[in-house]
Amino acid sequence: MRTPGKPEELECQRLQALALLEAGHRPSEVARRLGVSPAAVSRWKKISQRAGREGLKAKPHPGRRPKLTVRQRRKLERLLLQGPLAHGYMTDLWTLKRIAAVIEKHFGVRYAPSGVWHVLRGIGWSCQKPEGRARERDEEAIARWRRQDWPRIKKSPAQRSEPCFSR
Repeated sequence: MRTPGKPEELECQRLQALALLEAGHRPSEVARRLGVSPAAVSRWKKISQRAGREGLKAKPHPGRRPKLTVRQRRKLERLLLQGPLAHGYMTDLWTLKRIAAVIEKHFGVRYAPSGVWHVLRGIGWSCQKPEGRARERDEEAIARWRRQDWPRIKKSPAQRSEPCFSR
């Protein structure tokens, strides 16, 4: 299992271990001081003997490169903040399919909806469920009903009576 931490921090830890070993400390002592296993210290020592300090440097993360660059993701966020209406949609709600279409139109990159979801999470967006309201909703009529009718029809608290005891 990989030690938690950023690659740069882990590189620093490995170089610290090498410096301590070069200063004459035993591998078990180096492991204790750095909070790692003695096996890790031995592995780092072997790597440094074989490849030098370069062998202990942080390596790039494996895996596929993102389809959108950092600059493109920033531009995507600006495009999304304009709203769906600005991009020709009839309602003011973003869906994954709509965002995929905007990405393809502006950047020439195709994404499946699940891929769009990962891009959105990467730029700090989250799923928001809109409140369902009827188009015919009349806010003034609702406020008037709450002020006038509701107090008249709501139940009043039950009258308190003396407890009754029997045998």
